[in-house]
Amino acid sequence: MLEPGTPVPPLDLEDTAGRAVDLGGHAVLLYFMRSTTCPVCRRHVRDLAANAEPLAADGVRVVIAVPEDRETAAAWRAKHDVPFPVVTGRHGTPHEAVGLGKAVFGALQRSGSVLVDADGIVRHAHSAALPTGSYDKAGIAAAVAALGTRA
Repeated sequence: MLEPGTPVPPLDLEDTAGRAVDLGGHAVLLYFMRSTTCPVCRRHVRDLAANAEPLAADGVRVVIAVPEDRETAAAWRAKHDVPFPVVTGRHGTPHEAVGLGKAVFGALQRSGSVLVDADGIVRHAHSAALPTGSYDKAGIAAAVAALGTRA
């Protein structure tokens, strides 16, 4: 998993329309879902959607990363009216690119969140094998607040 204070590695992401996604130039909160079928992860996405305005006011763009293919991601985004870009990996999963490999003998996809500042530096990174522990709302809020206090 990425460490706060380190540069985010190049991520080869594409949106649900197949376009390359560039995360540079602004703060981005990436939420990595265990899968589009995970009800706990979907609840976390709904909470992020409910907090979209305050995050945007703090200059943070939210991007949802899923391990499935682009077609599955597009169908899920449309069905659930997700207000954020949903991305997949062009080569492998976006999860693998940030160190969110599978846990428990390769049976459980790890999920979590990464906040990257406008300079490409990781400011928050949190993950868990179980989705109930993957959404660190307080940690995200503290990291977002700290973005505004950086000199």
